[in-house]
Amino acid sequence: MSDKSYLIDPKIHAYVREHSLREPGVLMELREETSKLERAEMQITPEQGQLIQLLVKAMHTKRALEVGVFTGYSSLSIALALPPDGDLIACDISDEYTRIARRYWREAGVEDRIDLRLGPALETLESLHKSGYVDTFDFAFIDADKTNYWKYFELVLPMMQKHGLIAIDNVLQRGRILDMDSDHADTRAMREFNLRLASDRRVQLSMLPIADGLTLALKC
Repeated sequence: MSDKSYLIDPKIHAYVREHSLREPGVLMELREETSKLERAEMQITPEQGQLIQLLVKAMHTKRALEVGVFTGYSSLSIALALPPDGDLIACDISDEYTRIARRYWREAGVEDRIDLRLGPALETLESLHKSGYVDTFDFAFIDADKTNYWKYFELVLPMMQKHGLIAIDNVLQRGRILDMDSDHADTRAMREFNLRLASDRRVQLSMLPIADGLTLALKC
């Protein structure tokens, strides 16, 4: 299972899970299967999934967008929170990992709500934009290759409705974000991304120290 919580005391983390987590069985099964994979650390935590579900429901989301699927935990969290006529466009490059995702989407009965687009996410987002997906989405989740985060954000933002919410994962880089001597490519990219977003008046922001850091950006 994914138990990553890089910035919270383990005892506090355990308390939070014990007193707030309500993880559906299908999500727990997916998390358990993913934990056995080589790149299991790419999966979001269950408390992140639950927060995403709460936000999707609170915003009465009908149209959602995801950049980075992996084995589908976040996609499934979003889809379970959508109304029956809601839909999610999910972008990923891996057929191998998304085959796992599809199994669980089917098991949960939400496969018809998820439109999986396989291919480089930048190309998929550019195609969506050219196809008229402007002021369309209520909620978006970005959790893909960090070096392209700013490009993803710039393509996603125009496709969000006014007061649409973008959630951005891994913004604290296991605390490496504070190490100015770090030459890790993802950390450098996230440091630049965070600096640019902090002064971007097109959105209102809240950066949360949950899991590996999650920024919420509300389109003004």
